[in-house]
This record gives sequence, C-alpha cells and structure tokens, in this order.
Amino acid sequence: MRLYSGMSEQFIQDTIHNRIAEKLKDAFFRQYRYRPSPSEVGSWRNSLRAVSQVFDDAGLRDHGVILEYQLPLTSKRLDCMICGHDDDDRDAAVVIELKQWESCMPTDGDNLVCTRLGGAERDVLHPSAQVGQYQQYLEDTHTAFHEKPEPIRVRSCAYLHNYTAEPDDVLFDGKFSSLLTRYPTFTADDVDPLKDYLSEQIRGGDGHPVLRRIEQSRYRPSKKLMEHVGNVIKGQPEYVLLDDQLVVYDKVRALARKGFDDRRKTVLIVQGGPGTGKSVIAVNLMSDLLLSGSNAHYATGSRAFTEVMRKIIGSRGSVQFKYFNSYREAEVNAVDVLICDEAHRIREFSRDRFTPRAEGSETPQIDELIHASKLGVFFVDDRQRVRPDEIGSSEHIREHARQGGCQVLEYRLEAQFRCSGSDAFVNWVDNTLGIEHTANVLWEGDEQFDFRIYASPEELDAAIRARVDDGHSARMTAGFCWKWSAPKPDRTLVEDVVIGAYRRPWNAKPNAGRLAHGIPKATLWAHDPNGIAQVGCIYTAQGFEFDYAGVIFGPDLTYDFDSQAWKGNPVRSHDRTVKSGGERFTDLVKNTYRVLLSRGLKGCYVHFMDKDTERFFRSRMEAATGKVDDARGRRVADAGPPHFEPDEPGS
Repeated sequence: MRLYSGMSEQFIQDTIHNRIAEKLKDAFFRQYRYRPSPSEVGSWRNSLRAVSQVFDDAGLRDHGVILEYQLPLTSKRLDCMICGHDDDDRDAAVVIELKQWESCMPTDGDNLVCTRLGGAERDVLHPSAQVGQYQQYLEDTHTAFHEKPEPIRVRSCAYLHNYTAEPDDVLFDGKFSSLLTRYPTFTADDVDPLKDYLSEQIRGGDGHPVLRRIEQSRYRPSKKLMEHVGNVIKGQPEYVLLDDQLVVYDKVRALARKGFDDRRKTVLIVQGGPGTGKSVIAVNLMSDLLLSGSNAHYATGSRAFTEVMRKIIGSRGSVQFKYFNSYREAEVNAVDVLICDEAHRIREFSRDRFTPRAEGSETPQIDELIHASKLGVFFVDDRQRVRPDEIGSSEHIREHARQGGCQVLEYRLEAQFRCSGSDAFVNWVDNTLGIEHTANVLWEGDEQFDFRIYASPEELDAAIRARVDDGHSARMTAGFCWKWSAPKPDRTLVEDVVIGAYRRPWNAKPNAGRLAHGIPKATLWAHDPNGIAQVGCIYTAQGFEFDYAGVIFGPDLTYDFDSQAWKGNPVRSHDRTVKSGGERFTDLVKNTYRVLLSRGLKGCYVHFMDKDTERFFRSRMEAATGKVDDARGRRVADAGPPHFEPDEPGS
C-alpha cells in the first residue's frame, strides 16, 4: 500500500502547485476511512516540498517516486522512495526518511537521541538508525529487493530540512559514526551533499520500470518467532526491530549496561496490542543480554509458549525460561533482567487450584517478580486477559512498582505486524466486539489480509487444511463451548468439538500424559505439524501466530439485535474458570475471541454458529467484501444486511 506513486516530474509539479498534501490526504481517507491529523498533513506539505526541490535541483526528473509506502507485514510507512538506475544500469532505489526536527539532545542507547515531539521530550531513534532498519527490513521481506538474479539495489538516507547542526552536534556524535557512514543524515545546510548522494545512487533515471517492479513484486512471508528463536538465542538475530520496538530494545540494553549498583530498582512497562512485536523484542533482548554477560530470565504465564521455547532452545538454555510463579523463593535481585512476556497473565498469587494453601505464597505475584529482579521488563496487552484470575495490567504493575519505590518507565508499541500489518483489521475487530470504539467501523477488505466467513465448519476446516497443503502455517481454534475430555484408554483423543456431522478433538489436555503416536502434547500443538488435526482452545493458542487462523465462533457470545448489544451465555460455555468471573463473563469472552481472531499473519477464516452474530459481523463489512467461499472454493457474493451507521446504537 502507498498513498502516492508516479514519476518525479509529476511529483515536482504537484509540490510546486501545492497539490501534493491534498492528494495524500485524499488517498489516506480512501485507505483508512478517516482523515489524517492536521499535523501530519502539515508535515507532508513542508517535508515533501523540501525534498522535491532537491530532486528538481539535482535534475532527477525521470525517476519513480513512492510516498508513504507501507512496509510489508507492518503498519509502518516509508516517507519517500525514489528509484531509477545506477551508473552500471542496475535497478536502484533510495529510501529517504524526512524529519522536521530543529534540535536534539543526547540520551542513553546506541541508536537513540532525544528530541521534542508532541509537546514533550522523547527518546527516539537516530534518523540514520530508523531509515537503516527500514532498508534492512525491505531487503528481508520484499522480493524486489532480494530476488535473483538481479535484486534492486537499495540505499537509504535521512533529510532533516529544518535542522541546522551546531558544532559537536549530538546528531553527529562519534557513537553514530558507523550508522552515518552506512545511512547518512543530511541537514538544512547539506542540500548539495544530498544532491550528490542521490545522483551517485540513481543518476541513470528511467525509473518507470523499476517503480512498476517494486509495486508488482510479492512479499516474502514474515519470519516466525518459533522457527528462528534458536538462532536468536545463539546470537544470530533473525528479526529487524522497527521504530518503537528498537527504542524499547535500546533502552533496556542501556539500562543493563549502566550496571545495577543503584539500589533503586527499575520497572519498564511496554504496552502493545496483538502482533506489535512484544515477543520479538523479548527474544532479541534475551539473546543479546545473555551474550553480554547479564543474567536474564524470560518468564511467561503460558505453559504452551514456554515449553515450545524450551524445546527449540534445548535443555541447556531452557533453564533461563521460567513461569511467573517460579519466583516465590527467589532472593532479592537474583536476576539482572527479568523479561515478563504476556504480563497480562500475571495472577494475584503464585498458586493455583492444585497448590496446597500452606505452600502458596501470600505475597502478590507481581511483588515476587519485582523482588527477584534488578530490572523488570513487562510486556502487556490490557485487552488480552481472558481469565478472571489474570490480573496483570499496566495499572496493576505500575501501582506495585511505585509502592516498592521503583523507577517506572513506560512505552507503547504501535506498529502492527500480525494481520499483514493491517491496523484496520484489529481495530475493526475491537470495534465490532464492542471492546473499544475505533475509526474502523466497517471492514472494507485488504488485499494483503484475507478475511473470509464460511457457512459450515467443514468448509472452514477444509480451507485451513488447504492453506497448510500450500506450505503455510495454519490452525483451527474455537471458543470454549465443548467439554475437554481426557484421552481414551488407547491414548487417542475424544472428538469433543461436535457441530452436526463435524467432529474434531480439542488439542490434548496439558496433563494428558502419554499420547498415541502422532498426537502432539498440548504445549507443542501450535508448533507440531500434527496439530492441524485438532482444534485449539484459547489457552493453547494465546501467544502464538500462524499464517492463517481458523476460528469457530461459538454460542458462548452472541449478538442480540433486539437490544443491539453483545450477550455472554455462560450456559453455553465449558470454561469453568471464566464462568466463575460472574459479571465479567461477557468481557472475558469478548477478549477470548479478540485473541483468536488476531492470530493470523495473512488471513483469518471464521464460521459463526449463531446466525444473528454472523449477520452482525456482515453488517460491519462493505458489500464488496461480504463474500464467502462455498465448499468448492468458489467466491459467492453475499452483501448481507444494511450497515449500521456509526452514530446508531450498538456501533
């Protein structure tokens, strides 16, 4: 997706005649269905005028230009890319990061500077670091930049057109010398050097075929956490951290490097929704902190997630991967850095229904985690709590950290990596489920993300298996609307999920013991190829991602058109823990389906057991996207009922 694409001659004319910001604003509304902020429009107007003058002065008039280009499988957008040919007649492109900064100050972190944004001073990436990881991400994920025999050669730079550098300016500090060499930053006084740099990279022009190649090329699948964590832990990171992800990463590394002589603990809270890269940051931190000599632990509340990590890493490394309830007896500051992934799953106390009261701690679990660590890093999504005994939230962590006299730092991750980087899909799910009002009232479709509704569970199951046959990762999941049986005497699984003629087993129970050949343990269901034969529940699927997520939306949550409200139905649920939540039942089940619907990187396929619920979802879809696939894979038009307007009840 991009907001503008064309030849540089037209781009220069659009800026001269003050049309460029309006074109971007209109394209933005067509794409996102809401207006960009005045500040963003103003930045387009000012920054694009500045860079177009450089293009004009450098004679770059036969080149392709792409503005606000979305990086593959993320919601991050490149400011500007110009393409053509180099002196050897090779396809070439330059990514340009545009900034309106006027000054910056030093701060901790190899890649960070401090500048004033939104009325406050903030730690942000050095422009060269930001544009450099954009370049690396393109080379890793976009076939135009890595396909053989002749990939497009890409270079990158930053242009701060309002910035006048002072002597010994922090922007050009010695610690950034390597970055600046690879990805130069140009300021207001560097117009001639910027012209020379661009001319050197793409002097040849003839940019139209290169532009077409970039726009028509496909994306390589995202590199999945579980497939690469082994190499990450061995010190071979496979992931590129972008923007706010790298800010968090750098801040933790800087705090660890400063040492832990200060008796005051630090708690760092990182908030982010589904697919914002919380686990990617956590695993990268684990790798580099361990290699640099820090005693880092990785803790979660998910048995499935932890056991998969341990299996991939191996027995020697698995000792660094713990559960939240592992720190009841820990000495103070036993761990240098405690990385708490999925911190929304923190419980009140480190005990469960199997723990004798005499052995259970009366100390809040969050206090145990803070007590055990010099630096605690908590990755949390306040809307992923799906059990009444999960009390982890940013507010809960913040309150206990301050009570303990800790320094508290907070960050928020915004970029969306799951759902093909479609912020719109996640926002639409939140809005449709009544979890949060967002600008995305209607789902208008996205060519990078495949959302489909199937008329039967058999058709849904067949579609998910077809994706696996095509080489993708995919799993079937469902709401907890059927009992979860122990294995049969022959160690096979009971077909608990029954919808008419459709019969499938849940994934194995965590305490199932020995299983028949070919049936994965519950903790390995998401990772083992044989997991496709079972339906996963929320407790097995949470924390994982797949290329395609199949969801059976059960009768435990239905939409009532008469009251125009969601209704939780405890009698249709077999989740005793959630049913014990009383008035919180409906909100917890909403969160459950939010998690299940957001597991897919490339697509989400759904079957609704309740037809009114399906009708309501369809009412929130544009007619053009209201299509289902029949049993033979043919697209069938189904416009559904009329839309609800945003100001009507229930919207």
